[in-house]
Amino acid sequence: TGQAAQLLEKGIEQHQRCQFSAARQSFQEALAMYAQLANRRGQGKALSGMALTAYSLDNFPQAIRYSNKSLAIAKDIKDQRLEGQVLGILGNAYRHQGNHLKAIDYGQKSLTIMRQLQDPLGEVTALNNLGLAHKALGDLPRAMACQQQSLYVAQTLELPELEERILRNLSNSCYSIGDYAQAIDYYEQRFAIAQQMGDRPLQGQILGKLGNACLAVGDYIQAIYYIQQQLLKAQQIGNRRLEQQALGRLGKAYDALDNYGQAVEYYEQRLSIAQAIGDRKAAKKAIASLKAAYYSQGNYTKAMEYHHKNLALTNP
Repeated sequence: TGQAAQLLEKGIEQHQRCQFSAARQSFQEALAMYAQLANRRGQGKALSGMALTAYSLDNFPQAIRYSNKSLAIAKDIKDQRLEGQVLGILGNAYRHQGNHLKAIDYGQKSLTIMRQLQDPLGEVTALNNLGLAHKALGDLPRAMACQQQSLYVAQTLELPELEERILRNLSNSCYSIGDYAQAIDYYEQRFAIAQQMGDRPLQGQILGKLGNACLAVGDYIQAIYYIQQQLLKAQQIGNRRLEQQALGRLGKAYDALDNYGQAVEYYEQRLSIAQAIGDRKAAKKAIASLKAAYYSQGNYTKAMEYHHKNLALTNP
């Protein structure tokens, strides 16, 4: 039993490191050993690991097959925790196959079990999975309700990375339906957590999101404040792609304030970086922005110059 348990643990560690093929091998070996020992609980756990690995490898039919075998054992031996976990895998696999109603059904069953077990981490996972299923079905209000419940539970666990991930889903959902004020609130909570974690690249990304949301509500001064912070973070960590994105956003904000001279400065800097890192898409955007800004200034000669540069980039 000891060797089989070690293989099971090894498979879990390999899966966490995204070594899916190696994890599958470990789980298969553990399953064979547990089968020889007639250890039903061990077989159920090994099959659950194989289901999760198949899911991670996008082999959803196989994930469903292994999950059903594991689920049958879990019910037979009355292992509720295993049953709840496997129901979650089944729900996710069916969601990826486009069977959203089945995904919701399994997700709800998984959530019910995790609540019965008073397992907050399991409850957060189940709520997240259920939210994704509702979102896939196009029911964003229910998806967001699941995410909000998930956030309340996660906050009691004091796991900042988990909380940040849930806030990311919530903020993106709010932004997608045009609820920018709520999105900004969630982005600010995310930023505070990113600071607590000391994750500077994440801080830079969130500052950009805050800038975009402020641009969307027409609060250009606040947008400039956030985006300038993003620019500083990008320069500190040497992320040139993030730097050119921030410069583009700053140009857009000054454009909106009719400060075309300042906008042109930022667009020129963006173009310079985009060309230096070989980002043709960003270069095209910068050239198009420069053309529009010069046109708004009434500088038609410069506008035409960038019009031709844009054509040259489109047809090299």
